[in-house]
Amino acid sequence: MEERLNRVKQQLQQSSYKLTPQREATVRVLIENEADHLSAEDVYLKVKEKAPEIGLATVYRTLELLADLKVVDKVSFGDGVSRFDLRKEGSKHFHHHLVCMECGRVDEIEEDLLP
Repeated sequence: MEERLNRVKQQLQQSSYKLTPQREATVRVLIENEADHLSAEDVYLKVKEKAPEIGLATVYRTLELLADLKVVDKVSFGDGVSRFDLRKEGSKHFHHHLVCMECGRVDEIEEDLLP
């Protein structure tokens, strides 16, 4: 996890941003829950467990910044809720998902067959 966190820190520094304690807490939650496709509210609730002083607006701003810097992808599964997906190591583009219309299960597509 620390290696991944250091890479995010480098990405932030390359764009003249710092890894503040609030940003670090948010990134740690994303790393720890990488397979879960968390919404901003989900991230906030998990961050609050570790750092109760952090506000919802701070988490939203951090997630938007990470999306702008392409550290995370902001995804929608057609339910009106944006979710944040940490980019895979060395990934240059977004990976795709299949969403079951019956039960809502989400499967990641790891193949590079889709543009």
